[in-house]
Amino acid sequence: MNMRYEPINPDLFRLNRKRFSRQMKPNSIAIFHSNDLMPRNGDQTFPFRQNSHLFMLSGLDQEETILILYPDCVREECREIAFVRKTNEHLAVWEGHKYSKEAARDLSGISNIQWTDEMSNLLHELIILSDNVYINSNENKSFSTEVVSRDVRFAKELRARYPAHQFLRAQPILTNMTMIKSAFEVELMQEAMDITEKAFRKVLQFVKPGVAEYEIEAEIIHQFMRNRANGHAYHPIIASGKNACVLHYSENNQICQDGDILLMDFGAEYANYAADLSRSIPVNGRFSKRQRAVYDSVLHIMKAATQMLVPGTGMDEYHKEVGKMMEGELLELKLIDKTDIKNQDPKRPAYKKYFMHGTSHHLGLDVHDLSYRHIPIQAGMVFTVEPGIYIPEESLGVRLENNILVTDDRPIDLMMDIPIEAEAIEECMRSPTEVFS
Repeated sequence: MNMRYEPINPDLFRLNRKRFSRQMKPNSIAIFHSNDLMPRNGDQTFPFRQNSHLFMLSGLDQEETILILYPDCVREECREIAFVRKTNEHLAVWEGHKYSKEAARDLSGISNIQWTDEMSNLLHELIILSDNVYINSNENKSFSTEVVSRDVRFAKELRARYPAHQFLRAQPILTNMTMIKSAFEVELMQEAMDITEKAFRKVLQFVKPGVAEYEIEAEIIHQFMRNRANGHAYHPIIASGKNACVLHYSENNQICQDGDILLMDFGAEYANYAADLSRSIPVNGRFSKRQRAVYDSVLHIMKAATQMLVPGTGMDEYHKEVGKMMEGELLELKLIDKTDIKNQDPKRPAYKKYFMHGTSHHLGLDVHDLSYRHIPIQAGMVFTVEPGIYIPEESLGVRLENNILVTDDRPIDLMMDIPIEAEAIEECMRSPTEVFS
């Protein structure tokens, strides 16, 4: 299948299957389904986006795909199997190219490729041979939905058909895996971030009083698409003036006014891997004295927080330290005073009035990757760092965000080349138009 992104080294997916298989119980089988094609209206569907974990283990980016892992199977050829949708001339005319068995084999590194409609008998035989069945269901603690996934629907069928088998959760293994990125994955994420940089630099040239938030969004998606991104990694926030104080503002339909700060939170998705950038820029190209003071406070916290992302640091400890720094900055900005701190509820510190969200989350195939909060920071983790100060009474919101790779040596800012210093922002906004590739 001709994907927009460049072919990925199948060694990534071979490595991920080994990482998963090593953590499986003996004589177990694991089953992973692609996402559904989701109905939009009439006879239309939303654009397909692959299930992150099926992709992570196989690299197969097509609907109606199923991956079977059975590392202890007595039939060696059945230890890894991928089932893909059978193609034909009719499909080629109406829907375009689908994977051949050869193409699926090359992309995934899986030798045994079968058609999906041939799965039933073989899977029955393999489950009979196994003792345990791993099921992949969405266990993101921040998300709930009434939409039932293919994985969950299939699990219900299996439980009814094989009641004596033990069914196990794949997500704990996947969570441990997604928290630690391989060099292959960091390279793909860096591509998403480099595309995001191109979009941001274009925006710096484009923004001026009178432009609409949706026009800025159009410039961003233009740069994403022409640089081979899948599109947005998440719904972008383009929030000018008072809109910047709405944390999940998504209407993106207002006119940017002279004197306002424009807060943008967007990121490209490349080969299903996400970038996550936040920047706050002056619509007219110049920060006011107050805007600059708030901006510098946020930037100071961001830089200090980044240096704390080292192996061994606990996430709760990290967020508490960032909170203390924010408290000091808000005192300097005269947004809170010592009386506010003295009388604060420890469960709801005074600084939370102006900085109400967390500082960091894991990033990868999902913009909020699966993670365990209780596990100390380790080399190979990729985090966002995104402090912000939101002052509704001043119609002023500033958030800055870069993506950081943790190493045994030091934190590496994967967005270090994207302008962030106030002077650099102003310089880019007044410089002649650049040529973008």
